[in-house]
Amino acid sequence: MADDEHSTGLRRESDDALAPLAQALPPQLAAEIAAARSYRARSKAANTVRAYDSDWRQFESWCWQRSLDPLPAMPEVVATYLASLAQAGRADSTIGRHLAAIAWHHRQAGEAAPQHRDPRDVIADTLAGIRREQRARPTRKKSAILAADLARMIAAAEGQSPRAIRDRAVMALGLAAALRRSELVALQLADLELVREGLKLTIRHSKTDQEGEGQVIAVPSGKVLKPGPRLNEWLSVRGGEAGPLFYRTDAQGIMTKEAMSDRSVARLIQRYAEKVGLDPAAIGAHSLRSGFLTEAAKAGASLPKMQEVSRQKKVEVLLGYVRDAALFENHAGQSFL
Repeated sequence: MADDEHSTGLRRESDDALAPLAQALPPQLAAEIAAARSYRARSKAANTVRAYDSDWRQFESWCWQRSLDPLPAMPEVVATYLASLAQAGRADSTIGRHLAAIAWHHRQAGEAAPQHRDPRDVIADTLAGIRREQRARPTRKKSAILAADLARMIAAAEGQSPRAIRDRAVMALGLAAALRRSELVALQLADLELVREGLKLTIRHSKTDQEGEGQVIAVPSGKVLKPGPRLNEWLSVRGGEAGPLFYRTDAQGIMTKEAMSDRSVARLIQRYAEKVGLDPAAIGAHSLRSGFLTEAAKAGASLPKMQEVSRQKKVEVLLGYVRDAALFENHAGQSFL
């Protein structure tokens, strides 16, 4: 199904209801109505809509198992669902996205969002309580993968099979461009421009660019991790057909024409981390992005240059990497401890 028609039975039913009306309208007005529908479909990034659809299906299933009505959902039902997610160990950011998905699907169906029908604020209070409790817990962040470790992981992807060649390119580019896993799997061949110094990569949508303005980042060819040569090797296998940059391989290792999933990227990283003796439980796909920022901070890169690659809007996040990298430099107790 095309990206601008993602989803949902709700949207399809709405479109079907308009079909007889559109047939009775003058062609120009019918075309304008179709254009308005198309723009509405593009109001959210494709990845966001896919996440909302998945979240909504989970909410529907939860409601049906308990003989509750998911649409329109009572505020107390939604608050209880959020509490169940918290009990299952979901992060507060994930729980917040589930709530946004529920609200979005209500609006698509012409219903007011549950939190807008909540005079007692049971949803807001439940969410606030979840966040307060979760922030009081110690959290274990995923460890950064440094360049030396990634070089060993790349070396562990041995052989010339399509999967091994792809995996080496994914790991090298993921760190070199400080990519989120959602950005890695969303890349298209058209987003790549090879230049003499390396490559230019266009990130069309990201967590900090929901409107899809697009951002271009530079990736040097490299001398250690060699993201440029690794990517060229993959392109020679992949071919020049338009579509996802990184294809999924099936259980037999045969290359498909489908994009990798973000979860498959996480599993890939953990698999090679374990091969070189790293704790896979402490490693995730975000470890590549963290690795770039950690190495850049250790190398003394300026905040603006780090921000060019990471595209983070809050400089405080980058300052955290700089502080961590310099934690033992010129330590106050260095001369007497």
